[in-house]
Amino acid sequence: MSSQLLLFAEPLLSAGLSRLLEAEIPALEVVEQPEALAGSPEIVLWRPEIGTDLQSLRRELVLLRERWQPSPVLLCLGSEHGLTHDELLLLSAEGILENPQPKQLVDAVVTLRAGGRVMAFQQPIAHQTMGDELSQGQRLLLNGLKQIDVVRTGCELLLSRQHIHPLARLTLEGRLRELLCARNFLLWLLGPLSLAWSASGQTTKIPECITPTAVTSITLQQRNAEGIWMAVQTRLSNAISSGLINRSGQIMAIEGLNDERRTDLLMALLEQLNVVRQQLASEDVESAGCDVQNLQRRWLALQPQLREQALRSMASPYVQIPQDDSLLTVANTLVEVSNMALNDSELPDPQPMLASLVLAQPLLVDGQLLPADEPRAVLHLERLVANWLLRSAEILSAEVLACCGGWPELRRYLLRPDLLSTRNLERIRNQLNAQQRWLSWFERPIALYESRRQLLCLEAGAISAVDLLEPRDQELRRLGWFQQLVTLALESRDALAPQIQQMVRGLGDLVVVVLTQVIGRAIGLIGRGIMQGMGRSLGRS
Repeated sequence: MSSQLLLFAEPLLSAGLSRLLEAEIPALEVVEQPEALAGSPEIVLWRPEIGTDLQSLRRELVLLRERWQPSPVLLCLGSEHGLTHDELLLLSAEGILENPQPKQLVDAVVTLRAGGRVMAFQQPIAHQTMGDELSQGQRLLLNGLKQIDVVRTGCELLLSRQHIHPLARLTLEGRLRELLCARNFLLWLLGPLSLAWSASGQTTKIPECITPTAVTSITLQQRNAEGIWMAVQTRLSNAISSGLINRSGQIMAIEGLNDERRTDLLMALLEQLNVVRQQLASEDVESAGCDVQNLQRRWLALQPQLREQALRSMASPYVQIPQDDSLLTVANTLVEVSNMALNDSELPDPQPMLASLVLAQPLLVDGQLLPADEPRAVLHLERLVANWLLRSAEILSAEVLACCGGWPELRRYLLRPDLLSTRNLERIRNQLNAQQRWLSWFERPIALYESRRQLLCLEAGAISAVDLLEPRDQELRRLGWFQQLVTLALESRDALAPQIQQMVRGLGDLVVVVLTQVIGRAIGLIGRGIMQGMGRSLGRS
């Protein structure tokens, strides 16, 4: 007996979809009327009319899920639906497709029949507008950020070209770093003013970098931990293979490696993460328990071994390079001189990531506890994995640069061509050390005080940075005395900003009164006296 698909769409479109699905999936019968069903449908496919608003979509999806439960719902939207990226993620459906191609629609139906989930859409990100309710400080801040983001978008579009002169690329990358520094300075300078000048005490949402489109495509073949990991691994592998441009606004040690070794290192870390995940899952099954704390302890204990295997895979275990008239195995030498137990203080707690990847437990996203197979949870999990991936690669790349400093022959094999010079290599190492000290002394205390954590992500073939808001009070208490002074200065600035603004406003009013009421009247009286004196002189003559 063939399975049935219940289709809700306009008559003309419904006829075309029915012919397509029945021709591509012979075992599937498309039914357009609920009365013609023989039991419950296997899938409910809904193609809403053009112009349906968000509230109507959400209400109808809830009704469809309640009426035809447990049948999955596949929502197909046209290209003119007018919904934003975040609004599409809020829709509760097992499948969401935007203007799909015939093959994409057929593949989505097959995936849903197998118990998976599908989401694929490409939607322009709406630019934030400044309404009349914004205060003067917020207008200044948002106007400056908008101008910076417009120029930044233009530079990124030029960098995305395949054939670009190396000198032009260096210039554009330097321009991007300047724009990011200008953006951070603008936030540091006008951020307190936007809060102090706010009429109703409301906070200002800082817009991210404006990009022309946001492409999201997630396919879960299974709705368990294995299926979630396969979706995340596929998306990260595609992002790594498409090329890596540093748009995080900071110097990264991984930039010192040549393109091939950089890709090899990230892919090796991703593969080792898969091995560790399978090991943790097998240990959890054998112990028949779901102790997340034990899972975290095992994860931390396996980190040195994971990094060692990734470094060996990147360097290739059979390559030998001469050093001081002797041949040395690159992988063994790198492992011997590298410290695999180093830790990055900006790495978040691995417990949420492990609980979702190994146990498929719900994930906390923007204050909501979501199932691990929800699209928003999968995207957030992808960010956590990408952040671990890049920060672990940074630790290993720094060790590689240190080893290449005393092994000149190794530079040609691992580093990019311009770092063959000892001067260039030492310059980038000094810049990394100076950046690390600045981040540790100033940037990190400010981020802790603002309950903000920077995540490194892989997006559209580039390394970008996003901020994650989470409580960090315990880390704030463990800061040293100098870093505590930085947070104290920041708190004093926030406390004094409203008083200074009021004092400046009072002084401005006083200056206006003095200029108009005192000096202006005095000048008027003097001018009137002069005119009267000139009139009398003319009368006598």
